[in-house]
Amino acid sequence: MKPSVLRLSLFVLVPLLLSLFFLALMPKETAMTTYEVFGVKIEKNPHQSKLTELGVSTWNKWEGGPTKIPWSFKEEETMYVLEGKVRVTVEESVGSFEIGAGDLVVFPKGMNITWEVIEAVKKHYSLKK
Repeated sequence: MKPSVLRLSLFVLVPLLLSLFFLALMPKETAMTTYEVFGVKIEKNPHQSKLTELGVSTWNKWEGGPTKIPWSFKEEETMYVLEGKVRVTVEESVGSFEIGAGDLVVFPKGMNITWEVIEAVKKHYSLKK
């Protein structure tokens, strides 16, 4: 093997292999992502400590099967989706988005949407007055 190829291997392969080794040793946590779509705040997979702090398990519970209904939020509503999947279309918006199990979602007061349950949903919800 040529010395230049050997040097290249040492400078490229060794750091790459070390990086992969350390990545494999790092603890695996569920990724948490927060973003906003059409004015709706969505947090994917919030930590259990946040759910406990918010008191999610004490909130009202709602569940429903596949359906499509118009909905208007009279108050700000925060929900935590336990199971299922919903397609949300915000009135006067182009496009839609989906929320599902593990999502913590905040809909602002006064928002009008179409709520389309794709997979049967169970959620906890809290209304801010």
